[in-house]
Amino acid sequence: MHPTLAALQKASPLDALETRILFMHVLGLSRTQLITQSERVLSEDEAASIRQLIERRVAGEPIAYIVGVREFYGLPFHVTPAVLIPRPETELLVELAIERLPQQGRVLDLGTGSGAIAVAIAHARPDALVTALDVSTDSLAVAKGNAERHAVNVEFLHSDWYGAVAGRRFDVIVSNPPYIVAGDAHLAQGDLRFEPVKALTDHADGLSAIRTLCEGAGAHLAPQGSIHIEHGYDQAAAVRALLSGHGFANVQSWRDLAGIERVSGGFAR
Repeated sequence: MHPTLAALQKASPLDALETRILFMHVLGLSRTQLITQSERVLSEDEAASIRQLIERRVAGEPIAYIVGVREFYGLPFHVTPAVLIPRPETELLVELAIERLPQQGRVLDLGTGSGAIAVAIAHARPDALVTALDVSTDSLAVAKGNAERHAVNVEFLHSDWYGAVAGRRFDVIVSNPPYIVAGDAHLAQGDLRFEPVKALTDHADGLSAIRTLCEGAGAHLAPQGSIHIEHGYDQAAAVRALLSGHGFANVQSWRDLAGIERVSGGFAR
């Protein structure tokens, strides 16, 4: 006897939200339809598909990779194991960029990954000229797909940090670089176990990529332009020191919704 939708939901070892996401993904139903069709009898293939995804989640695989989608800044983004899963705290970078971009301003997103930051900025500010770089061709393929999905114009370049934009200047530079310290226990926990390691850690003190960003930013910022870098919960002071050491003015840190200093930045003199 095949189970009903409600019976299989009740039997799920996952929490209600994750169970609902997987059911919606497999069955192509909305949240409301899950409720109104709760007594629907599932086919053998449907039940098997749902059970398989539940097993993958129980084994620790991130929900975003299982269903291939994660919402960021109010937009759905396609994600694969080639890119980091966009997180709510990174939305702070988008907000800061939008706030500081002049009309038809130029913004550079370094290490774009899924393209979430660049696409969100371009979607909110269609007047902006957005350029996004990544050293991973797999990441760039995902990012380009997300730009097409949201019908925004972003220039994507294959590049290791500033390599492909020599001689160019921007009004705002943003980046969510790898900043987890090598050997950090979090790398072996939760979703991070499944995410691309090179996008998470520099295999050093967590600041090597940020040093590169700070060193090169001055040559790529327009007068009064600004740089904003996401970093770890305990790195704000170190990042501010790097920015000040490279001559940036009005250096400061901004807190995320959890009250953690999550982004630091400064302005070109």
